Amino acid sequence: MAAGLFITLEGIDGCGKTTQARLLADWLRELGHRVRLTREPGGTETGEELRKLVLSPGRSVAPEAELFLYLADRSLHVAEVVRPALAEGGVVVCERYTDSTLAYQGYGRGLDLKLLRRLNELATGGLVPDLTVVLDLPADKARLDAARLDRLESEEAGFSERVAEGFRELARSEPERVKMVNGMAGVAEVQAEIAALTRVLLGRAREGT
Repeated sequence: MAAGLFITLEGIDGCGKTTQARLLADWLRELGHRVRLTREPGGTETGEELRKLVLSPGRSVAPEAELFLYLADRSLHVAEVVRPALAEGGVVVCERYTDSTLAYQGYGRGLDLKLLRRLNELATGGLVPDLTVVLDLPADKARLDAARLDRLESEEAGFSERVAEGFRELARSEPERVKMVNGMAGVAEVQAEIAALTRVLLGRAREGT
């Protein structure tokens, strides 16, 4: 059985990841692929509990504690969801993964990037996405529901701006894997661009490159 493909969607809160992940999963299923749509934090029963802990509004969480909650979630998620789906030859579409840790806890919180990379590798066993799509959006254009903000969505504007720039820097540093898409464009336009990037990935997979 051929190995599966791992696609992640990244970006600041309110950039449209959830919508685009669902549309991508639906499109891939229409093409006949077996798809697992998932997210971080969450994606497992324990992960959903960790998600509540780390994102609950009004809760005070130190940056280091926040980091380890995310890493615990990721370790479980990769072992229980991502690797099994890939082993069956499916396509995993995941909202957020290791790049979010670098952007949020690294560029946003100021934690050491080299350390974060080592911890990400430990939590994932070195599993790297085949394609990462970053929906690039200025922090002041984020589409958020003011009545339902979680802990990170409630951060001051400067935090989101640092995170957004962090994602851009990650895309500059790994241009083969991390692709930027204009999050200001309409839903259909963004969907078409992500589909085009995915077609390239699927073509490479068929050719075995």
